[in-house]
Amino acid sequence: MACYTRTHQQFNSPIALNLDFFERIGARMADNILLIVALRDDTPIASALNFVSRDALYGRSWGTLEYHSGLHFETCYYQAIDYCITHQIGLFEGGAQGEHKLARGFLPETTWSAHWLADPRFASAVDSYLKREADSMDAYVDELNERGPYKALTF
Repeated sequence: MACYTRTHQQFNSPIALNLDFFERIGARMADNILLIVALRDDTPIASALNFVSRDALYGRSWGTLEYHSGLHFETCYYQAIDYCITHQIGLFEGGAQGEHKLARGFLPETTWSAHWLADPRFASAVDSYLKREADSMDAYVDELNERGPYKALTF
């Protein structure tokens, strides 16, 4: 948890997961957790929390105590991809955001959320926004795919 907390504090982002969360998932979902830990001299310095099923690996909550060039991608992506290959898991979902992922072979995938909002006025406002956002997201995904790292094969 120290890696996660420090990274969120460093970037002034909200800490959404607390000790209770980590203890509960550890107790209830141990078989569905892949925690990748980076060590320096046998001391943990970074970690990435992933959730795994038979068919997919979903990443990740990342954190680090030290900066090392390439450590983020090694911990969050390369080790997770290696795990998927080793365990014959067909889908690695590397998380939202990041045009920088294109250069490392990740193509954009649209996804959805299963949120429920109790206040009908707020739910309506969010629904309205999401409907407006859908077209621009489709255009953005198309643009990213055009800049993707793979060339189309022609025969």
